[in-house]
Amino acid sequence: MCEFPDSSTPPAMNSRPIPAREDCWSEDATFTLIEAWGQRYIELNRGNLRQKQWQEVADAVNAGHGHNKKARRTDVQCKNRIDTLKKKYKIEKARVLESAGIYKSSWPFFAPLDDLIGSTMPLKKLSPSPQIAPSPPIAPSPPPMAVPLLPHRAAAATATATPVYARVEAEKQRQMIELEKQRMQFAKELECQRMQMMVEMQVQLEKIKRAKRSDSNEILN
Repeated sequence: MCEFPDSSTPPAMNSRPIPAREDCWSEDATFTLIEAWGQRYIELNRGNLRQKQWQEVADAVNAGHGHNKKARRTDVQCKNRIDTLKKKYKIEKARVLESAGIYKSSWPFFAPLDDLIGSTMPLKKLSPSPQIAPSPPIAPSPPPMAVPLLPHRAAAATATATPVYARVEAEKQRQMIELEKQRMQFAKELECQRMQMMVEMQVQLEKIKRAKRSDSNEILN
């Protein structure tokens, strides 16, 4: 999760020093960042934060993790970090969708970001499957000569066709019901997985908060 400046770019001569780019973010600091940003993001009805609100986010991160000068974050660094997390989330979300829910993201920030931006983040459309060239049309065969049926034979043919048609329709109906059951089961499993990830995220955040309180108590004592 470390990002360093590009060392291949030669430094500009006789110019003001440029502030250092975003460096290493710890997992705990990133969770605090997501929590602080997410609260304001929801308050703004999933709108963009202003500079003042980004500064509030930076203050929240620094309050918990800015114990030394190098660990302190600016509002710009917090915004850049969120942008980086969104890009990573977009890639992970696309992998989940392409696998129809089979792929489970192990990225620790996927669940909290999915709760916040899962329904609003535009995802890259999947590449369409290559189309198969249609086969040349086959010339229709001439219709066979109709052979008139005697009345009793026509009635027998109709009686035979009726149960066959009924069986075909019943089988089609059974298959449709089975497919609908499978779809509902799949949707239920996805919802359970989403709820489980939300619970795990809340537990993890609660552990971090307890650890912060414990550290604060030890310092006071």
